[in-house]
Amino acid sequence: MYDGPIEELIAALTRLPGIGPKGAQRIAFYLLDADTEEVMGLANAIVTAKKNVHFCSICFNVTEDEICRICRDVRRDRSQICVVEESKDVLAVERTREFRGLYHVLGGSISPIDNRGPGDLHIRELLHRLEDGTVTEIILATNPNTEGEVTATYLARLLGPLGLNVSRLASGLPVGGDLEYADEITLGRAFEGRRTITT
Repeated sequence: MYDGPIEELIAALTRLPGIGPKGAQRIAFYLLDADTEEVMGLANAIVTAKKNVHFCSICFNVTEDEICRICRDVRRDRSQICVVEESKDVLAVERTREFRGLYHVLGGSISPIDNRGPGDLHIRELLHRLEDGTVTEIILATNPNTEGEVTATYLARLLGPLGLNVSRLASGLPVGGDLEYADEITLGRAFEGRRTITT
């Protein structure tokens, strides 16, 4: 429909999560109409983030440093670890101001349809973090969808025999939703009402 470069730009934008063909077309034409300086600023920000941002060597949250700001913070409660699927979920939980422990980012969820099993997640690293006995509570904050529930159930069965208090976020979060889209009040109430998982 459009010439090569425009069509390529629209196709590239369509591959971004949450961007459909019409949205990609709107963004593409916005970028074409924008000042060159603005577009180059966006391009440079993307390249800089890709070059400089990596994963924390402890919790796998995104960071510019070897160890993320949360893991370095001595004021955090080191007896609690909140397990989330993605780094964006850490931000969602932090917005509630209800949790003062540490995090562990799995890097996804168990999803047979996507050919992703427990070995593809940072579960082994989570178990390694539990070896010194400092952690007494694990809060499973995976998304309230099928994959998140499967992942939480797998982790609960794995962690149950270790004598830890394993809990799951309470209801209040919509089934089939993602943590990043939950408002602070809903997510805060879910944290306050989390329940222990028995195996």
